Amino acid sequence: MAAQDIPRADFGLCGGSGTLGFDFPGGLGDPRVTVFATDLVFDTPYGLSPRFTHFRVDGGQGPREALAVRMHGWRRGVKRADASLQTFWVFAQAGVRKVLSDGGVGSLNHLLDPRDVLVPTDFIDLTTRQDIYVRGEHLLIMREPVCPVLADGLAGRAESAFQRVFRRGTYLVTDGPRFESVAEVDYMRRLGGDVIGQSFAPEVVLARDIGACFAGIYIVVNYGEGVVREWEHAELKAIFHDESGALSRIVLDTVAETDLAAGCRCAELRKPSLLGLPDERKL
Repeated sequence: MAAQDIPRADFGLCGGSGTLGFDFPGGLGDPRVTVFATDLVFDTPYGLSPRFTHFRVDGGQGPREALAVRMHGWRRGVKRADASLQTFWVFAQAGVRKVLSDGGVGSLNHLLDPRDVLVPTDFIDLTTRQDIYVRGEHLLIMREPVCPVLADGLAGRAESAFQRVFRRGTYLVTDGPRFESVAEVDYMRRLGGDVIGQSFAPEVVLARDIGACFAGIYIVVNYGEGVVREWEHAELKAIFHDESGALSRIVLDTVAETDLAAGCRCAELRKPSLLGLPDERKL
């Protein structure tokens, strides 16, 4: 497919396994939504991008446009690190100011059960991906990695759709795509993770790298190995199928109703780099 020109967008949406089973945003049948284009592919310094959907939402805060990608941009034959770089380079060129992500996660905390929803406030990155930055011009301060305004919006809307929603917690990130062993899960619990998954990083870091706010919403789809009981594939599949529409609605409503001018200090947590490394990429 030929590469396209990149449209402007206020929001970048990293759809994950939480909304994978849903035609987002068209499947919601929401009259506020106008889909301009689907299957948009862009040239990036990291190769051709994944396919994006470009749409507008006319909500209570006025019209705003979004670029959405499915399953974090991951595709077979493309390294996940490259897919993330392609996605966030597109977001940067589009002028994205807010990034939302979703996904399914495993429970490390034995108090978290399948179908519980978590809006994480912190993360532990155990991945081995290297040189994951789009701009690389700033020191990225991660003392408050998640935008409290976006997180509050996601959590508040989730509380109307799900029985148990947790507004704080730590997402532990692994490379995947395999699930973890019992010993690995025990180790990760000791590190302080509440849930385990594969997508929170590098997205949270890349959002700050391009100067955008970030928050994510994640539904527990299974217990980690050795936590509470053995998980069942049928239950995991049912959760993905049953809850994808509700998660899609929460993401769309957050796009529609978020005040883009609401005060947060995300922009203050990015300072000019002191390294001054030369950039040899073809930008």
